[in-house]
Amino acid sequence: MSKKIKILSSVLAGFISLSLLNGCSGHSSNGAASKDDEIIVWSYLMDNEVVEIDKLAQKWAQENNKSVKVIKDNSDFQTFLQAANSSKGPDLIFGSTHNNLGTFHEAGLLEEVPDDFVNKDDYVNSNVWDAVSYDGKAYAVPLAMETYALFYNKDKFSKVPDTIEELVKEAKAYGPSGFQFSMNEYYYVAAFLQSYGGYIFGEKNNSLDVNDIGIANDSAIKAYSFLQNLVQKDKLMPADITADIANSNFKSRNCIFYIGGPWDVNGFKEAGVNFGVVPIPKINNTDAKTFLGVQAAFVSSKSEKKDDAWALLKYLKDNSAEKLYEVGNRLPVLKSELEKDKIKNNEYSQGFIKQAESAIPMPNVPEIECVWEPVKNMTRIYSGEDVKTVAKDMEQSLKDGIKMSK
Repeated sequence: MSKKIKILSSVLAGFISLSLLNGCSGHSSNGAASKDDEIIVWSYLMDNEVVEIDKLAQKWAQENNKSVKVIKDNSDFQTFLQAANSSKGPDLIFGSTHNNLGTFHEAGLLEEVPDDFVNKDDYVNSNVWDAVSYDGKAYAVPLAMETYALFYNKDKFSKVPDTIEELVKEAKAYGPSGFQFSMNEYYYVAAFLQSYGGYIFGEKNNSLDVNDIGIANDSAIKAYSFLQNLVQKDKLMPADITADIANSNFKSRNCIFYIGGPWDVNGFKEAGVNFGVVPIPKINNTDAKTFLGVQAAFVSSKSEKKDDAWALLKYLKDNSAEKLYEVGNRLPVLKSELEKDKIKNNEYSQGFIKQAESAIPMPNVPEIECVWEPVKNMTRIYSGEDVKTVAKDMEQSLKDGIKMSK
């Protein structure tokens, strides 16, 4: 995990990713535009998605007598920082996960989104804009969203229980492994933490406050105690449960309730499981507050072709949603796209879309990178250790990590 700009900047200078020299496309729309005027786009999306984005970019380039180069890129922040300060840097990033934007923002690499660039009312909810904003200002444009939800075996249940407590009872009646998920990944634990009233970072003046840590407060303790009971009392899963174990048990019908994401759908289809996807039942009598992830695009503040980059971004955001849904299963963030029949009639997509209504954006500040190591201690809770003691240890480790990252 990174330790913010100071640490990242100490990485050996001179390393530039091969992606700077080798792109997905590398071709321009025509011979009219000069190389110096070429608009460079880096994309962190999957290969098949980048192919579709490149097609759209080349169409825009041809219509506007421009030259565009779309590059599939997986380089780290230090590479981006070096490239951004050179002639080889990207003008536009398309498809970055929003929780990585904090590091870019702190380094001054994000250009603020113009006020008249979009109508935010056209988007599914304000959460997708919160995910890409700092101090009330948007520095990236939401493209797609994702969260996790509840998978259930339709051969065993026609209707999912309304509350998580009722679900646990049904799962126990079915037998061991009746309800499973990767509860050693804090990404999933967050749904319980946040639904009980805990949080990773609090808020202050419309911004995340990394000095206000809520992973060990009284509400968090209640959430962890519930999860501990799933292992120690209810015997539904082992303390060292993994995503592979839970996924495999749902495929083999040993598990009838499973928490997962859109990335699980195709595997269950191929396994012939008769399943449905619905929002997670109420946790602590509230709609489950899962993590929301947003794929976003931004213009580099170092770009010398900002006007062209914004124009290209506008075209891509207006024309890529359907393709990203088709080839990458990316859920659109525009209301007009969600109203299309292929999405409205897809019961799996609808389950995730409904869950997204109560989802909370994953923190987008650089300090989020300090969270993942301390929370690995959740295994101690599942093994039967005192919940309060472990929670305090996680909190202190997180504070120490943040202090070291300064």
